[in-house]
Amino acid sequence: MSAETQLPQANGSCCSPGGACHDSAGSDAPAGAVTTVYQVSGMTCGHCEGAVSEEISGIEGVTSVKAVASTGQVTVVSRTPLADDAVRAAVDEAGYGLVGRA
Repeated sequence: MSAETQLPQANGSCCSPGGACHDSAGSDAPAGAVTTVYQVSGMTCGHCEGAVSEEISGIEGVTSVKAVASTGQVTVVSRTPLADDAVRAAVDEAGYGLVGRA
């Protein structure tokens, strides 16, 4: 089973490091959007989820990010497939480790 699929929409939310919650999903995700699930090590709480989500959201083309600390999974919706090195750099910047695609 591939971790990368074509989906018309995705939902998600996160808490920013400042504690302000927001909806990063966008029920109007672009048609043909690419959804990829990554495995990230080191996330333990909502603050971790927010830090990872914020950094990945800064990658060009990303439209939605949902990080779940309890599973270590981060679901990213983007207009086109993302380069793994760009995702790894964003996760590293947040202070966590990208294990790979889930």
